[in-house]
Amino acid sequence: MLLLVEGAAGTGKSYLVHRLTAALPPTVRRMTPEESPPDSGPVLTVVEDVHRARPGVVARLLRLLAEPRTPLACVLSYRPEELAVPGLVLGPATEFPAMLTVVRHVLGPLDVTAVRRMAEDALGADHCTADLVDGLYRASGGVAQTVADLLDDLVARPPVPGQPYSVADRTGTPPRLEALVLRRTAAVPEEHRAVVFAAAVLDEPAASRDLAAVAGLRRQPFHHALVAACRAGVLEARGDGRYGFTSPLAAAAARRAATGPALEVLHRRAARLLAARQPVDWERVAGHRLACGDERGWLHAVERAAQSFEEDGEQQRAVPLLESALATDLVPRQARSRLATLLARCAVVGLRSDQTLRVLRHIVADPGLPVGVRGEIRLDLGLLQCNQVGAVAEGLTELTRAVGELEGRPVPLARALSALAMPYGPGFSLAENAAWIERAVAVADESGDPVVQTAVAANRVSVLLNGGDPAAWELIDRLPRESDLAGCRQQTARGLCNAADAAVWLGHYEKSRELLAEGVALAARSGAAYAERTGRGCALVLDWATGRWAGLAERARAFVEEAGTMPYLVSDARMVLGLLALSRGEWADAVTHLRGPQAADLDTGPVPISATVSGALIRLALAHDDIAAATEEAAAAWKRLRAKGNWSWAAELAPWAVEAALRAGETVTAGSMTEEFAAGLEGRDAPSAEAALEWTRAVLAEHTEGTAEAALLYESSAAAYRELPRPYHEALTTVGAARCALTLGEKRDSAVTALTDRAAVFDVLGATWDAARVRAELRRYQPAGERRQPGRPRYGDMLSPREAEVAELAAAGMSNREIATTLHLSPRTVEQHVARALQKTGVHSRQQLAQALEAASG
Repeated sequence: MLLLVEGAAGTGKSYLVHRLTAALPPTVRRMTPEESPPDSGPVLTVVEDVHRARPGVVARLLRLLAEPRTPLACVLSYRPEELAVPGLVLGPATEFPAMLTVVRHVLGPLDVTAVRRMAEDALGADHCTADLVDGLYRASGGVAQTVADLLDDLVARPPVPGQPYSVADRTGTPPRLEALVLRRTAAVPEEHRAVVFAAAVLDEPAASRDLAAVAGLRRQPFHHALVAACRAGVLEARGDGRYGFTSPLAAAAARRAATGPALEVLHRRAARLLAARQPVDWERVAGHRLACGDERGWLHAVERAAQSFEEDGEQQRAVPLLESALATDLVPRQARSRLATLLARCAVVGLRSDQTLRVLRHIVADPGLPVGVRGEIRLDLGLLQCNQVGAVAEGLTELTRAVGELEGRPVPLARALSALAMPYGPGFSLAENAAWIERAVAVADESGDPVVQTAVAANRVSVLLNGGDPAAWELIDRLPRESDLAGCRQQTARGLCNAADAAVWLGHYEKSRELLAEGVALAARSGAAYAERTGRGCALVLDWATGRWAGLAERARAFVEEAGTMPYLVSDARMVLGLLALSRGEWADAVTHLRGPQAADLDTGPVPISATVSGALIRLALAHDDIAAATEEAAAAWKRLRAKGNWSWAAELAPWAVEAALRAGETVTAGSMTEEFAAGLEGRDAPSAEAALEWTRAVLAEHTEGTAEAALLYESSAAAYRELPRPYHEALTTVGAARCALTLGEKRDSAVTALTDRAAVFDVLGATWDAARVRAELRRYQPAGERRQPGRPRYGDMLSPREAEVAELAAAGMSNREIATTLHLSPRTVEQHVARALQKTGVHSRQQLAQALEAASG
């Protein structure tokens, strides 16, 4: 049998042959063509890179295959592009006898899945983002050796901590690939190399007529040149009448080999060729015109490309193109303001770019800029600061200044007014937001511009819906999903995603999920990248609220990794991570996510998130019996919310803030806070806040000797949360009702059952700390006769239920004092339980204890 392993350079032939020979049974002998075959026994002859074999080796192979004297198998690997005679593995005399079985195995480029596997093996699955894998695949053309070389480079030069791996910022071609390309280019006769450089300049598989036009060759000379380039293996036929390099990196290596003046000529011809096509790819035309020194033509092409991207809803592609242009000294002042205005418009619907921010700041500082143009650019600068950058105070300042500069320009003025109306930030009260939006509606109507009218309508939905105004639902239905204008579709997508976010905070979860699905899909179709990410962040909060906690922490961490440079975007994910950590008793992680250096500033971040985070921090302080810290946080959070005037956002704050006041002995303050919360919800459609109000009233009653009333209020709150549904909050309030019942000595059996069931709910959610608290509550009310008698039972090497409970909390990172507070034990008792758990599991640290418990449960 003869196995032919065929593949271009770098496709993995040697790797395959190595795997094949490594799997040989010991009865098979491996030999080279130079060796004499034995008289008996199976033999495997292997020749790698047979295209380079010396004539004597080829002759011996031909004789061996013609008259095999023992059971023989032969493996030949080769590059088809380097065979002396195309298609003939062993040269002109290649012939395979009839009795010989011949099999050809062709290795081609890897697919994306195979590239991902290689990347995961080299970097770890956590570092292999979709962008990285796509970048590796595109840059390498799927050539296995090139992928391996790129990964070696990434491993040797890892990115800055916190930044993802990327091939976009790697310059140059891997040395192995560059040497191959240059060696093959040098093998092409000098008079024919123009076709190689033309293909390198076009940098994509190109038809022969296009290659001829760029190379500047007539038909017959071009034919000979193309044959020579393919024969040398530097270009390859793609099977569709097109020719090109194996990868963009290979083309880049060939471009660097071309001389400067000749390269300019090739770029000029390429620009002329592409500009004559319809539709024109202006981005590529711009690149070629710049490379040949045509600055005027380059500027025209850049502007046309950016305008085309904007019209097609692909603003994210326009941003780097415009940034690069404005970063040079080649753009005259008049054109700079025009390009900057275009960049600003595109940037506000895309993702964060610090370079865009620097460019816009520099341009608005130009005293020679016309006032209206400055106002328009300042508007988008303010939007970038408020949204992508998270610098809300600075952004609102810029937006307010822009309003003064945009009088008489209704379209940008309406956008500025509408931006000032967005309710999430702390800069204005909700009443002031409402005033801004009504003024924006009037100006937008005056403008007659459908895109700005849609933008204002979307923001009006946000203002009304976040305030719990039922009129917003009808306005949502009017947003133009099917508009012919990309700008209208983008603004609608943004409005839908923002409405979904508002619905989460209100407690309309099914409506939120519907809006989210529609908004994210429309954002993806219309190129509204920032709106799409906003929707995905909202989905994390929605899953947290509705108890979809399985895999939620992993999804939130992935989102932080992906969008970590944009504080407003990742504030949702960091909040969710903090809340999950709190429910598990992972205090250090909770503090890091909620108030660490990467967390949103509570004074400048989105108000609903700030209120929720403050609620969690108050609860954390109360768990540590740090009443002073709890009341301080509660006072600051309450002040922020009062200034905003939107009590629909107090749902995650009020119960904990009032409890902090009560535990500090500030009963009058707690009562006033509860009344203020209730008054703020009058006339509002805010189911989550209404449920929280009942909870807050229950807390107040429980701490002011109204235990019977508290039990009823807790039950009422739990029923409301059950209806929403919010399983975690339903469990918390049901526990409160059961606790009150046990204190009163009423309905003991049903109360114990409720506590037992809710502990199980917490277990399912993964809320370790909450489950432990509830079980501790159960033990407090366990009758003496049902308690374990001294000395019984004995668990031997098994963890007792109490030891397992303590061990679980210790493994989660809680200190002995924190565990003692949670389980109503003494620190000394906790210390003894931890020591016994370590001894029984055979580990020496709390970190190892976590692994032991996980292994035992698995």
